[in-house]
Amino acid sequence: MTRKQRRLTLIGVAGCILAIALGLVLYAMNDTIVFFNSPADVQAKNVQPGTRFRLGGLVKEGSVQRGDNQQVAFEIMDGQGSIRVNYTGMLPDLFREGQGVIAEGALEHSGVFRADSVLAKHDENYMPREVADTLRRQGLWQGDSKASQQTQ
Repeated sequence: MTRKQRRLTLIGVAGCILAIALGLVLYAMNDTIVFFNSPADVQAKNVQPGTRFRLGGLVKEGSVQRGDNQQVAFEIMDGQGSIRVNYTGMLPDLFREGQGVIAEGALEHSGVFRADSVLAKHDENYMPREVADTLRRQGLWQGDSKASQQTQ
């Protein structure tokens, strides 16, 4: 075998090893490569307490309760279910009832979601595609045609 053939063989074997490693990593992360889970998804998957994930949906009307020291409790709903969320910190300026939101954190043993961060839609025409698609499938959100075009 010449030097060139050995080098090409070595590069080919290294490429195969990297491809296998990448495949194994993606397979291991299969359930965690999700932008968010809706409350119905969380209940259907029977998510264990302590598991970190993103929870997305609409802020339920009349559910926002503000406490001391920037503590806020509210519910995120998707039409088939809702989950209580506790958050301590500054909420985005655009956070309000009836609007799309994604909270990142962990589920507690009591079934309450403890959020580390809360993301709200950034203007009056935008909703994350995953949230909009989930709400459209459930018949809760129609959106206007301009907003629908922007999410796609």
